[in-house]
Amino acid sequence: MPRISGRLRALGAVALSFVVVGATGALTTPASAATPVYSEDFSDGLGTFTASGSVSTGPYGARLSGSLFSDPSMTSAAIDLAGYGDVTVSYTRATSGLDLGESFTAAYSVDGGPFTTLESKRTAAGAASFRLPASVGGGSLRLRFSLDAGSALETLTVDDVLVEAAGGGGPTDPPAGSLPPVADVTEPGPYAVTIDNSAGPGGDGWLVYPTHAGRNGVDHPILVWGPGAGSGPADYEDMLRQWASHGFVVYSEVSSSSGDYMVDALDWLEGQNARPSSPLYQDLDTSEVAFGGHSRGSIGTFDAADERRLETTVHVAGGSFDGNGPNGLRNPALYIGGDEDFATANMERDYATTDVPVWFTVLDDTDHIPATRNGRHIITAWLRWHLADEEFRRTEDFLNPGCTFCGLGEVRYKNW
Repeated sequence: MPRISGRLRALGAVALSFVVVGATGALTTPASAATPVYSEDFSDGLGTFTASGSVSTGPYGARLSGSLFSDPSMTSAAIDLAGYGDVTVSYTRATSGLDLGESFTAAYSVDGGPFTTLESKRTAAGAASFRLPASVGGGSLRLRFSLDAGSALETLTVDDVLVEAAGGGGPTDPPAGSLPPVADVTEPGPYAVTIDNSAGPGGDGWLVYPTHAGRNGVDHPILVWGPGAGSGPADYEDMLRQWASHGFVVYSEVSSSSGDYMVDALDWLEGQNARPSSPLYQDLDTSEVAFGGHSRGSIGTFDAADERRLETTVHVAGGSFDGNGPNGLRNPALYIGGDEDFATANMERDYATTDVPVWFTVLDDTDHIPATRNGRHIITAWLRWHLADEEFRRTEDFLNPGCTFCGLGEVRYKNW
């Protein structure tokens, strides 16, 4: 079942338009226990592929030739993956003569949906292999190769297309995490939400938490959030509710550039977990903690990033002023900026000097104020990965050229 809704795609997710820099591990080798599900070497023509434009076959495979009038492409018939998971697509490809601005694209589609890019390049030669997101398992897969070039002397040659998968005993589900699973991170989670707007060490913060915390033995991860300067928890209410509905206990108060208030808030939450009169008594997972914030709250998060209890940090539209913010990072970090935001230049500088695993997106059509709202679903998935142990999100939502969130803007990641 897909984990991204049309509302997220409407924010600008164009599946064929993204940039990935430093994508270590994006090309993967097939799983050792994989079973061949589909193969095509074009020795008897196009096989199950259908073509438009100039496409020929021969001992070399299938060759797409450029044209001023129509770009050639070839698309496979549906490949049935019912009962299979852990799907890998591999093939060989070689380009010849492509000029600057020209490229080929390899892409896939699931269950008749839009095509998602595997790679888009001007020059390439040899074999490529991609492990597809977990959501592809059990579905109906189509592959497409296309060429954008203006001369018949400019070509893309494709051969030895192979789809491999694990299973055969029924559709596979993503591995379970510590929270109830969800089909779509852009929708509210399974929990009703309660807000206490006079909580925290000073009695002036917001505690936003699942109303029935602890039900079915769940221990809830913690997010301490820092609003931007001149704002408070109320300005982020819909986002705080969203994260709490997914099972996270969220605390927020007015932020400062010092992260001391975040550490104090975490101390207070640990006290709530130990206090029998608290609605969160023994319902918190104090080993799964994130600090995060917007603008000034991001700067405060950098200030407290060396806190030993943290698993991850989240930084939205808030790069450090002196470029030293990343020096305190000890755990994976999420950076979210906007292409129209004045703070993005500082975030770019911080990204360049970050030594921990980091994922950075500059969202399209986003300035400083709406950056958190436009990125809230990314944050939800990030927290479910790093605090709720949903490891399938590593490649499905983030570390994969066709990842769920790679179409919302420019994406970079490194050190994984």
